[in-house]
Amino acid sequence: MIDINKIPSPCYVMEEQQLRNNLQLIKSVKDKAGINIILAFKAFALWKSFPIIREYIGESTASSINEAQLAYEEMGSLAHTYAPSYSDEDFPLFLKYSSHITFNSLSQFERFYPQVLKSGNDIKCGLRINPEFSVVDTDLYNPSTPGSRLGVTHGLIGDKLPEVISGLHLHNLCENNSYDLEKTLQVVEEKFGHLLSSIEWLNLGGGHLMTDKNYNTEHLISLLHALKERYPNLDIIMEPGSAFAWQTGVLIATVNDIVENNNVKTAMLNVSFACHMPDCLEMPYKPRIRGAHQEPVEGKPTYRMGGSSCLSGDFIGDWSFDEPLEVGDKIVFEDMIHYTIVKTTMFNGVSHPSLGLWTLDNEFVIYRSFDYDDYKHRMS
Repeated sequence: MIDINKIPSPCYVMEEQQLRNNLQLIKSVKDKAGINIILAFKAFALWKSFPIIREYIGESTASSINEAQLAYEEMGSLAHTYAPSYSDEDFPLFLKYSSHITFNSLSQFERFYPQVLKSGNDIKCGLRINPEFSVVDTDLYNPSTPGSRLGVTHGLIGDKLPEVISGLHLHNLCENNSYDLEKTLQVVEEKFGHLLSSIEWLNLGGGHLMTDKNYNTEHLISLLHALKERYPNLDIIMEPGSAFAWQTGVLIATVNDIVENNNVKTAMLNVSFACHMPDCLEMPYKPRIRGAHQEPVEGKPTYRMGGSSCLSGDFIGDWSFDEPLEVGDKIVFEDMIHYTIVKTTMFNGVSHPSLGLWTLDNEFVIYRSFDYDDYKHRMS
């Protein structure tokens, strides 16, 4: 258990033991299913922890030149690259740092494949497909909404793929379970099954929350075995992001003030939902706070949590506590490693929380602290 008295505030703290637990499970699924599972940087890119990750998983996926270069430099491998669009300026760098390049449209493939060919690099080219089916409820995270800009529909592909396309890529899940994947695969086979025997690899994308306690990994493994039996020519790839960092750490904040307005008490924190926990506002969802009651309890001290930016809506509420909060108290937000650090902003000049690791030896190792120079140099 993290000793919050040893941690600066604010700070994201990842627990090494929890990370290793997730990695062991992911590697177990990978080995039992006979597939490749890689890390998606868009959810988790805390690269100082990559030496730990490389003990279990050796590859990653990238959607930008920065992520592709990070894969090469810090994961020590070429990236499985997919970007919604490529530019003439960036594409040479993708060629340098990628083992796979997936195109979002046939027009992008036609435009950039000559550069792949000219490079002489052994790069596998793929096409992202859009099954026009999704179980994701929040449109912001749903790549299969009507009119989506992501992926090629079966009507546009026709009866066969360009000969040099060796794989297909789909991504239409968001922290979903194996039964949602099963539904997706049924639709994919209905619409694209005639193409699956002619390719070498199939990337099932991310959103597979296999490290959640309620996820049925045995069902996932049997599902993947059955898929490989139907299409023995396919190398199957999965690229979850959240699953790697799920329940691996916290964000530690401090109460700076307590204000009351119209019988609502707000604990004013030194962290921001808008800047540091944006999914809480975008999804939206209410994070858990260690030691607090998730819903208001009559008769107990109850507080809204207020962020440190000037955005009026930078708050979430309400939680009840067994004792009244005081200025200087620590607030520990649970499960704050995935889709937080990668999405932080410097809006309003609000400082980034520090980054650190709680080791197996129950020691805190600081990865990075941020100061005025980080803000100043980003602004110009």
